[in-house]
Amino acid sequence: MNILFLDTETTGNEIGKDRLVEVCYKQREEEGVHTEQFKPPLPISIKAMSVTHITNKMVEHKKPFIGSSMHNRLSELLKTHILVAHNAPFDIAMLEAEGLSVPQSIDTLRVARFLDEEAIIPEYNLQFLRYYLDLDIPGAGAHDAESDVRTLEALFERLFQKLQVTLTDDKAAINKLLEISSQPSLLKRFTFGKYKGELVQDIAHTDRGYLQWLYKQKVENEEGQDVDWIHTLKYYLSE
Repeated sequence: MNILFLDTETTGNEIGKDRLVEVCYKQREEEGVHTEQFKPPLPISIKAMSVTHITNKMVEHKKPFIGSSMHNRLSELLKTHILVAHNAPFDIAMLEAEGLSVPQSIDTLRVARFLDEEAIIPEYNLQFLRYYLDLDIPGAGAHDAESDVRTLEALFERLFQKLQVTLTDDKAAINKLLEISSQPSLLKRFTFGKYKGELVQDIAHTDRGYLQWLYKQKVENEEGQDVDWIHTLKYYLSE
């Protein structure tokens, strides 16, 4: 199956408002990585610059993404390839804001959480998983779109191989990845707050009020709802 690894760098993290400033993608069947920066229709936030090191001055003379050759190329590739991204709903939202459609996608974040049945891994961000799983990634440096795409590919192959152990063939494994990615994650352990490191199911029995309070906070968050946590809290509160 055709696989397209992709990462975006953006003006910020607010879906519905922020836009992309850099796109990097790699086709699984090819060696080359394609990276390009673009001028967004709004300024890059200071917070985003501190993470990506892409400044407004760096992109002020770049062309917009819409109408670019990369935009046209991705429009065609996404018709025939499955998009793979880490926290894919975010990248998909950024692509859709630029007029692109993503028919099929695999989210390595949700897959990594799903396959960690014992909730052993303390964090699931891409670069943490790179070192936690000791992924061998030639040519990948620190945080930038190209390094993230190469790390993404290595992580995908590791997760894919793990599924192949129990499933009959490659097609079955891909279908399982698509299924996992299409549903919110059932989170197993808190990674923040006063119960950091504790299992959610344990806190559901010892401090149900905290789960009810957290659920209300997540639902009412004006910056965007965390669908995985909302799904998780609804699940444990319904038991």
